[in-house]
Amino acid sequence: MNNVLAGILPQEGGLVVSGSGKYNLTIAILGLLTLVGIGAGIHSLYVGHEHTFGVSREVPWGILIAAYVFFVVTSTGLCIVSSVGHVFGFQNFNPIAKRAVFLSIATIIAGFLVIAFEIENSWRMPVGNVIGANLTSNIWWMGTLYGAYLFFMMIEFVMLQKNQHRSATAFGLAGLLTGIVAHSNLGAVFGLLNGREFWHGPYMPIYFIASAAMSGCVAIIFFTYLAYRFNGWKMSDSLKGSLEGVAKMGALMMAIIIFFTSWKMISGVTGQQPGKFEAMETLINGSYALNFWGGEVLLGMVIPFVIIMAVRGKNMNALFVAALAGIVGIFFMRYDLVVIGQLVPAYHGMGLVDYPDLHSYVPKLHENLVVIGGMAFCGFMFLVGEKLFRGHLSESH
Repeated sequence: MNNVLAGILPQEGGLVVSGSGKYNLTIAILGLLTLVGIGAGIHSLYVGHEHTFGVSREVPWGILIAAYVFFVVTSTGLCIVSSVGHVFGFQNFNPIAKRAVFLSIATIIAGFLVIAFEIENSWRMPVGNVIGANLTSNIWWMGTLYGAYLFFMMIEFVMLQKNQHRSATAFGLAGLLTGIVAHSNLGAVFGLLNGREFWHGPYMPIYFIASAAMSGCVAIIFFTYLAYRFNGWKMSDSLKGSLEGVAKMGALMMAIIIFFTSWKMISGVTGQQPGKFEAMETLINGSYALNFWGGEVLLGMVIPFVIIMAVRGKNMNALFVAALAGIVGIFFMRYDLVVIGQLVPAYHGMGLVDYPDLHSYVPKLHENLVVIGGMAFCGFMFLVGEKLFRGHLSESH
């Protein structure tokens, strides 16, 4: 076992560098929040979702599905960003490759953690995925493809640590292709639902891929900045150049998402399509307007885009602010996408007595705790990875 670890872990300074008091305290807090989230999830499985979750028969997908989408979108985006360097040969992106691959693993596992508690009989999922394989189910393909994606990314990370770059490139390409197929399939889970007009359409898989690239760009900027701040390191010129390239790529993706969002709004409010019009009205001029304009538009797209273009990707402090705003805004995007699509009843506009025009959903404490636990687990993995792999160095400080 020691020989195996010796081939994977950096040799200088031992297995784990002893952390400072601040590091240990942060790890303890994140670990505690992770356990609280897991505890809330287990309690929900024990007493039943109907007692602890805000979801209902009318709105069966809630904040846990939104968090799952948030994590897997970010994971796919980090895979895309990492592959630009060591798979496609753009040397400028190499300094962030190892950290991006590690974070893609951490975020996909966090997504699996969250979705495990959303599925009421989660222990049946691995067995059912094999003996109950349904090749016509997008959700079956989603689980299968993301499982393969995680496998490829883990092997790629090991190969990178062992400096076996030819093998790392091969597994990185396999992970990238599997991740893109899995992610476009996730978009199809929404886009092929004919009964949900807000989601329905062939553009959803394309939107998900572009959105993933944007998420990966802001995530790697955010976590790289935190890593260097936390350790008191000074960024090398090559790393700064890498983050500058990532920021510009992120700005391009933001422009594409602004384009998609604008046409989604236009198509939603014109033509008076039943179901889609009411959902879009709720989003842009109703109870979710603050989420949309403040979260999605300002934090998720406009503010990061303006900051990146203003500093041309060169000011690291400004890029961190842009990345932080982007991450918060992207979570709003995922939440609004999942929830809004379910609020319009199938019988909307029929004038039925005692039936609401729109459904409602408010996440309950247990759901929020599971999401916080998933976020804390991701942060925990990030900090442990920074110490365990000594900052994922690919150049000297």
